[in-house]
Amino acid sequence: MFGMKLFGSTSYLGVDIGTTSIKIAEIGKGSSGPELQNYGILESYGHLERVNNAIQTSTLKIMEADTIQLLKTLVKRSNFKSREAIVSIPSFAAFITLFEMPQMKDSDISKAMQFQIGQYIPLPITEVSIDWLKVGERQDEQGFIKEQILLVSIPNEVIEKYRRIFSASGLTLRALEIESLALQRSVTDVSMSPTLVVDIGSRSTNIAVIDKGNLRYNYQTDMSGASITQALAGGLGVKIRRAEKLKRERGILGGSESELSTLMMPFVDAILNEAKRAKGKYEQNFGNAVTQVILAGGGSKMPGIAPYAQEQFGLPVTIGDPFSKIHYPPALEPIIRDLGPSFAIAIGLGVKEFSDGSL
Repeated sequence: MFGMKLFGSTSYLGVDIGTTSIKIAEIGKGSSGPELQNYGILESYGHLERVNNAIQTSTLKIMEADTIQLLKTLVKRSNFKSREAIVSIPSFAAFITLFEMPQMKDSDISKAMQFQIGQYIPLPITEVSIDWLKVGERQDEQGFIKEQILLVSIPNEVIEKYRRIFSASGLTLRALEIESLALQRSVTDVSMSPTLVVDIGSRSTNIAVIDKGNLRYNYQTDMSGASITQALAGGLGVKIRRAEKLKRERGILGGSESELSTLMMPFVDAILNEAKRAKGKYEQNFGNAVTQVILAGGGSKMPGIAPYAQEQFGLPVTIGDPFSKIHYPPALEPIIRDLGPSFAIAIGLGVKEFSDGSL
């Protein structure tokens, strides 16, 4: 969405610009499906010490000059062959709504949307770009079929900033896509019944419910991995980078240093409670029970979080494995498990043109 439908290139860069890092997966069309041709990641630690150092924040601000420099650096160091980019938009930068309309042709839906969308968007229609997807249907009490429409709108100001950033970075911006759609493509499939996907980022956590390959519900919270890191740094009296390292290496298990778990658990519980709240709202609104949970994002790599989440939800909990959807060099096998959660969005973007033509 928010881009050309047919690009025609042999490979694409899936670019995930997070709040504190940039991750790029270069995906090409192999003989037996999408394959990873190259990847790169560049992290900024300044955000952990100073809030204003985030690449982008939930106030819809993105640091253009800093992002351009980071992108240029990452592209140069990684030697990507492609310059065609499909880029993520964080959920907090978009307005996402699911609503119903009577069953009709796509052309008629497009016409009807012009009269419907104003009530779902908090900004004037002239100030946003809009796209929509049919994500399902249901029969109402009178027996009529209702189309379920996912409406996504992004402020034009945000789109223009992305265009400037990628133009200045020497890359061609081919499409923008909300993170949840990229996650849907990379960590779920059409056979899955309602699945709660919890993407724990550094400065925000994105929560989505995906049912049979369709995004049905989306929610975002500021409770995130950085909250845990800062709690460790303050509680242990250590520097931020040391706290981040402890979080990644020991996680909520804590090992012999049980104080780690004590400091981290209130924030882990806060994230999971937000996910439970989103799960409850979905089940109440749609009448379908969530059957499993998939964790993604850098925060999902904390040792011990998956079994703890499973205990809290009372449902199967797994870590998303986007590399299962693509071919990759055998030499990467030893590090795939570690890379996977962080690259879920980038891979979902990179395979877009090779895996389906509907989004």
